[in-house]
Amino acid sequence: MFLVVGLGNPGPEYAASRHNAGFLFLDAFAERHGLSFVGSKWQAQVATARLWGESLVLVKPETFMNRSGIAVARIAAYYKVSPEQLVVIHDDLDLEVGRLKLLTGRGAGGHNGIRSLAAELGSKDFPRFKVGIGRPQNSMPVEKYVLANFSVEERQAVDAVFPRIEEGLRLIVEKGVVIAMNRVNGGGLP
Repeated sequence: MFLVVGLGNPGPEYAASRHNAGFLFLDAFAERHGLSFVGSKWQAQVATARLWGESLVLVKPETFMNRSGIAVARIAAYYKVSPEQLVVIHDDLDLEVGRLKLLTGRGAGGHNGIRSLAAELGSKDFPRFKVGIGRPQNSMPVEKYVLANFSVEERQAVDAVFPRIEEGLRLIVEKGVVIAMNRVNGGGLP
């Protein structure tokens, strides 16, 4: 079993924001596979699927970004999932818009959602897809920038990486994170 966690903030005012790249991917993934999210006792929206020979639990925490780890740790404990079986998708300021990077075992890099996950899980050894949202080009504070909506062009660039995330996720499930990282980061995916 794998938990696939998209990070974001709940509520319609944040739905299309840069910080919600993880939610946006999970919504597109769920639609593509005919899945529906439902509320849960864990303060998260959850959908389940059987893909690539494994059970997947898709998770959108409703605890807001800075407390994402609370909901995720509860779900991981319930399903007895190790950090290596947890895959996270989140926004990243240090990658230009539409860039994608897969890594594991790294620090939070200033991302409060990742910091919360690592603290609540007691580990940073979970694979994560970093979706580039770039940095503000003007003097807009980072806090406002990440909560602002994507421009049309930015959203197209971010949506364009979703098939690569799905293919990377499939590789993690079927062949392991090292092979997936080599393909995603090495340019082996279209």
